[in-house]
Amino acid sequence: MFDSKANSSHVLHVVGARPNFVKLAAVFTALKDRTIRQSIVHTGQHYDDDMSRIFFNQLGIPDPDFNLDVGSGSQAQQTSAIVSRFERVVIDARPALVMVYGDVNSTLAAALVCSKLLIPVAHVEAGLRSFDRTMPEEINRVLTDQMSSLLFTPSIDANRHLTKEGIPKAKVFLVGNVMIDTLKRLLPYVTADSTAELPEKYVLVTLHRPSNVDDTARLRQWLDTLEELSALLPVIFPVHPRTRQKILELGAHAHSATLQFCGPQPYLRFLWMEKNALCVITDSGGIQEETTFLGTPCLTVRDNTERPITIEMGTNVLVGLDRKRLKTEVEQIFIGFRKKGTIPPLWDGCAAERIASILSSQGL
Repeated sequence: MFDSKANSSHVLHVVGARPNFVKLAAVFTALKDRTIRQSIVHTGQHYDDDMSRIFFNQLGIPDPDFNLDVGSGSQAQQTSAIVSRFERVVIDARPALVMVYGDVNSTLAAALVCSKLLIPVAHVEAGLRSFDRTMPEEINRVLTDQMSSLLFTPSIDANRHLTKEGIPKAKVFLVGNVMIDTLKRLLPYVTADSTAELPEKYVLVTLHRPSNVDDTARLRQWLDTLEELSALLPVIFPVHPRTRQKILELGAHAHSATLQFCGPQPYLRFLWMEKNALCVITDSGGIQEETTFLGTPCLTVRDNTERPITIEMGTNVLVGLDRKRLKTEVEQIFIGFRKKGTIPPLWDGCAAERIASILSSQGL
């Protein structure tokens, strides 16, 4: 499947946002001991040091070979900037394979460039579907999968989705969850020393989806609800940069007396916070997976999820946009009624090794 004119053992990894870095870390490590040259393109979609450089350092990923520095912008502006700048990188490098991760704008943009230049694309975390086309990430997932030559799925439901969409089964490989590879590798290095100031019991919150934070009225309602919960136990809220800006625009909540706002956390510290939280309130897909593996109750404030296995088997509960239900769920967890889950198949820390073996079998 690989172009004879390409650099036959050169893999180009494209990442742009915090969840991508965690997935890249596992695959890069698995390929490092093989006779494969690897290069990293950082699109700069997450450009804040707290969302980028610190993660690279803690995950043991080398500095990117290319940084496109696209920064912020609308969905179209960001995607088009990546397409324009990434094309030159691919033409010059002529890799045998480009690997893309997850469902961010960087993922779709890189796949689009490669489809035009006839460079094979491998999509790590393929096949996930929320079936909500109002989510930009859903469009990114569907289109990237259509343009990919190799599709590495984290769970069996993803395989079923790809079959229904007409993707040939020969291109699809169930490998497991590469995020869990990195979590398992680094969890032993997480200690209480760096988080000694945390309360004994607390709720951990992350919110960044446009549907939750871009609508000022809805964001204010979520903040009001979190403040109400903080009367029951401490609520710690590491704030994503775009969410921080929206909160500042609200004004009244910028200096809440009860919510414990902080900046984005380094990977190891955040893992400790997830592991030891009474529960996590989130709209993040990756956190739904991490909490399932860690056994921490997760309350997802979305109407749907592309990771239903975290509900079917894991600790995740989809509460939608129902503020009253969210409060009730937290109160139930507080008094000891918590959902107990199991770890899904192939979430065993070996997903990236399976990917490496499949690439070898494909002639890379």
